[in-house]
Amino acid sequence: MADNTVTLAAVSGAHGVTGEVRLKLFADNLDGLKHYKSFNDGALTVKSLRPTKDGAIARFAEINDRNAAEKLRSTLLTVPREALPKLDDGEYYYSDLLGLRCVSTDGIDLGTCVAVENFGASDVLEIQMPSVEGKPGKKFMVPMTADAVPEWTAGAGGNIVIDAAFVI
Repeated sequence: MADNTVTLAAVSGAHGVTGEVRLKLFADNLDGLKHYKSFNDGALTVKSLRPTKDGAIARFAEINDRNAAEKLRSTLLTVPREALPKLDDGEYYYSDLLGLRCVSTDGIDLGTCVAVENFGASDVLEIQMPSVEGKPGKKFMVPMTADAVPEWTAGAGGNIVIDAAFVI
């Protein structure tokens, strides 16, 4: 990401009248948020977090009533990329894959990774193929498995190598 932040949750609305908000989590679980005392470059300071069946409820020091909580609706909660825990080999953050160039195992430029989804079985990469004659290229999806994606390198100059058998 160009601004070097990672989104961990989004405010989905107010909860009650005292300024609490409902959160949609993008982390695996609430524990992923509890490591951080503030979000959005210190603009929101966490007072409390508790789980719900659909996400979490948060209270921020700066939000004291329902009206202020409602104004936060759709606010993304971000932290600096450097604040995230180090990864083991083979692990990745979605944000590290977004924007990477994609090439096939036979050297063909496939375009760019524009999204990472998870529909339950495994992560799936959405690839936007290069433009052709001024028209946007097709998009296709590839499972993020060792068979389909034998290697990737995150960061500046990184790329994703996709097995040619998985290219449509």
